[in-house]
Parts: sequence; structure tokens; C-alpha cells
Amino acid sequence: LENSTLLNGTIGVNQTNPLKRNEEVAKVEVTVLALVLFLALAGNLCVLLAIHTTKHSQSRMYYFMKHLSIADLVVAVFQVLPQLIWDITFRFYGPDILCRLVKYLQVVGMFASTYMLVLMSVDRCLAICQPLRSLHRRKDRFYVISSWLLSLLFSIPQMFIFSLREVGSGVYDCWGDFVKPWGAKAYITWISLTIYIIPVAILSICYGLISFKIWQNFKLKTRREQCISLTPKTCKSNTLARVSSVRLISKAKITTVKMTFVIVVAYIVCWTPFFSVQMWSAWDPAAPREAMPFIISMLLASLNSCCNPWIYMCFAGHLFHDLRQNFLCCSARYLKSSQCRCERDFDSSHKSNSSTFAIKSTSSQRSITQTSST
Repeated sequence: LENSTLLNGTIGVNQTNPLKRNEEVAKVEVTVLALVLFLALAGNLCVLLAIHTTKHSQSRMYYFMKHLSIADLVVAVFQVLPQLIWDITFRFYGPDILCRLVKYLQVVGMFASTYMLVLMSVDRCLAICQPLRSLHRRKDRFYVISSWLLSLLFSIPQMFIFSLREVGSGVYDCWGDFVKPWGAKAYITWISLTIYIIPVAILSICYGLISFKIWQNFKLKTRREQCISLTPKTCKSNTLARVSSVRLISKAKITTVKMTFVIVVAYIVCWTPFFSVQMWSAWDPAAPREAMPFIISMLLASLNSCCNPWIYMCFAGHLFHDLRQNFLCCSARYLKSSQCRCERDFDSSHKSNSSTFAIKSTSSQRSITQTSST
């Protein structure tokens, strides 16, 4: 039964004895998962509602944020919630088809969340490095739909690996079974490559290019300021024209790059221990077989689905400010039965809020045009 116990969690929680567990550790695990589930549901639902109510919901950045929040909700509902129920009951009480479906949906959320983050980062890379060739809305939708389809396709092996099996004398649980001796190694390696290693490599390339472009842009901006401050005799007119014609990166794009970078860092911090422990267990026969390292890495990975809304709040706080104002105003109208001024307040908040991506983009483009004309 040792090989079949290797992947009895989302894709793995190694246990030396599937018939017993540490009840104290289980209580801590249940508490943490319940808190993660609440924060993930509340945070991502607020993000979706805020994006839906904002006037700039058609923004490309908000479009990717929306689908990343949907993917995080899938993780919360179909990965964290089943794991929470499973930890409470200790055994999987349900038919075989439900076991296979739960295991399938648990990995769908992991794939979708990762691929949406990759799409968001590639979009920011194109917006910074090649703004004239950046993705259009139709292509955005195509890539998002393709990411969801790939997530559904790549998760199919879960339905054949996991099933309701007898793990002891008359004891049944939702358990994984692999071809001996290479099945578990191949599957864990494939999951690690498609969900973690390859996406992290793409993310690293994207932000390496972005960093180089921003550094290059900063140098050109410095040269332009120096040329403007110098006398015409010292600085040739053609040099000034060449440097002045450079399209400077707007503050709005810099803000969105910072936000996606922090999301990427959070993703790497949360998921690195999980996949490291899984690969270690699969390839090293001397790896520890107790459940504690796997439980800790699984709980840390679950935090990723609830930390993204807080990152959005830091970099796009106006979304939640507008949502709160709209909610308070409409609640007052409902309670007092008086005419609500939601629209006027909502419009004024957008006009006065300088952190809106669209406002920043407009002002930045205006400044670029004025500089180029000079």
C-alpha cells in the first residue's frame, strides 16, 4: 500500500499509516483551512463585484484580474472546501464518481490560477516592451478560453489515478494508485513541470525583459532631461530630437507591473514548498514519510488563493473604495426609501481618484504628446 498512499491529497499528502492521524494536527489544519476558505471567498467575490461596478471594467488589466479571481474562487470552492470537509470527516464518505470528480476539480483550479497569472504577466511584458503589438481584446478572450480548456484537459489524469479504494480492513477512502515503480515519479514530475517549473520560467523571462526595458527607458529619460538642460551648442539638435521622441513608460503601466510582480512573488512563495516537498518525496527514497511537512506545505499553498485580493487592494484600492461608497449609498436608499445619489458620488470618486489606471494612462499619454511636440 506504500505506493498508493503517495498522492492521497490534492496531488499528494504522504502518510505512513492511512488508518491513523494526529488529531491535534488535524484540528489546526481544519482551523487554518476554514480561515483560508473564508478569506478567499470574501476577498475574490469583492474583487469581482468591484470590477463589475467600476466604469473601467473593460480595461485589459481588469479583464485578467477578473479571470484570476474566478480561478482563485475555483481553488477555494473545489480544492480548499473539499479538503476541509475531508479533514473533518477523516474519511471520504461518498461514491466513487464523486471521489474522481473532486480530485479532478482540485487540480483544475491549480492549473487555471497559474495560467491566468502567466497570461497577465505576458500581457504586461508586451505592454511595456512592445506596446504597439500588445494583445487585443479578441485575442485576450481566445487566450483566456484556451487557458481554461488546457486546465480542464491537463486535469483528466486525476480521474483515472484516484478512486474509492480499500486502505485497510473494511476501510475505504479516496486514494491514488500508480503504475509501479515509475508511475508516481512521472506524474508528480509532470504536474510540477506544467503547474510550477515551466510557468515560473516564463514569468522570470517576462519580468527580466520588463526590468531591462524599464532600466533602458530610465536611461533615455535621463539623457533627454540632460539634453534639454544643455545649450544648443553643447547638445546637437538631432540627438535632442531622437531622445525626445522616445515613448516613455506611463506611471499606470509601472503600477500594473508592480502589482503583477507582487502577485508572482506571492505565488512562488506559496507554491515552492509544496512542489519541493512533492518532488523530494517522489525521487528520494530516503525522504521523510511523516505527514507534517506535507500538511504545512499544503496549507501554505492554499494561502495563495486568498492573498491576491489584498494585493489588488494595495495597488488598485480605488476599486474597493468605490464599491464601499456604492454599497453604503444604495443601502441608505433601501433603508430610508429616499432617492440615492450613487451615480453622482460614483462619478465624482472616479474624477477625484488619481490611482485609476485609465486616468493615469490618459494623463501620461497627454504628457508624452506634449513632450514630443516640444
